Amino acid sequence: MAITASMVKELRETSGAGMMDCKKALSETDGDMEAAIDWLRTKGLAKAAKKSGRIAAEGLIAIAGEGNKAALAELNAETDFVSRNDQFQTLARNVASVVIEAGDKLEDILAAKYPEGGTVEETITNAVATIGENMNLRRGQVLSVDKGVVASYMHSATAPGLGRLGVLVALESDGDAEKLDALGKQIAMHIAATNPLAATTEEVDPAAVEREKAVFSEQARESGKPENIIEKMVEGRMRKFFEEVVLLKQTFVIDGENTVEQAIKNAEKEVGAPIKLISFARFALGEGIEKKEEDFAAEVAAASGKS
Repeated sequence: MAITASMVKELRETSGAGMMDCKKALSETDGDMEAAIDWLRTKGLAKAAKKSGRIAAEGLIAIAGEGNKAALAELNAETDFVSRNDQFQTLARNVASVVIEAGDKLEDILAAKYPEGGTVEETITNAVATIGENMNLRRGQVLSVDKGVVASYMHSATAPGLGRLGVLVALESDGDAEKLDALGKQIAMHIAATNPLAATTEEVDPAAVEREKAVFSEQARESGKPENIIEKMVEGRMRKFFEEVVLLKQTFVIDGENTVEQAIKNAEKEVGAPIKLISFARFALGEGIEKKEEDFAAEVAAASGKS
């Protein structure tokens, strides 16, 4: 029978095995879901599948590349201990290097060729079996500029290019590359500290802007002031909001005086050419992943028959 994408997706979610393995399993078993699961087990993928339901919120952020192109990758595992494993560190570094060519789409990264053979997805699945923890590649992002630099910063690095919080900053300029990179690293450190929503006001999510406006408007109306005054109050609060969340409008943490935009302008003389901030990327390990809270006291009580 014809093997559909939805069948592959269902088997993948059920088994935790890789996409290509699931497709092959279904082909070998004529689309029989239970038989396909058994087929995966006989091929030694049961260990990976068994662990696939466990939450992987630890791991590493990896940075690869230099000059005018660089990439970030987040490879997750279950425990912080694994982040110190040499095999896991090599895997994270190599995956980040793949992202440079594969791009930002997760499916493209997983399907891309791993440096040592096979696909990235197959390599991660094999690592689950050998290291003994659930792992998954959560995301990857690549930044590049035609002229200029993509500077990087890793906060609290575990090893070179590896850590828990990584930042890339793409700066376009014809100026001195070394001085431009030094500026980029400072801006990356700033981004690590402040976590801006966007580089410019125009890039802030419109839904977030409308949400803030609605909250500020409601707060202002509760004061009982007339609409024309309320409008001015909301404008002032939105201006303050953008100063807090937009990178170029934030106060530069390095000098504590200028905005990031002004700091870039001030650096143009030393760099020897105009500078334009093109984009940035910030990956913090496990952000947004809902971690299971363990209540060990309750578990011990339940195990001993006490409530």
